[in-house]
Amino acid sequence: MQYKIALHQSEEGFAVSVLGMPGCWSQGATEAEAVANMKDAIREYVDVADVQLRSECIRQIEISI
Repeated sequence: MQYKIALHQSEEGFAVSVLGMPGCWSQGATEAEAVANMKDAIREYVDVADVQLRSECIRQIEISI
């Protein structure tokens, strides 16, 4: 899957967040390190969401934009 991310550069390095995944953030000294760390954070975020939603009645819908 592909995810849109937002990179925020500062004097300390890079912070990165995933659009549409509240609270899913990571960071790194370089852009490449931040993106690599973000990949791990996305995997963990999705795993936690799956566990939390197991008891819910989940449906998927498709929309055209």
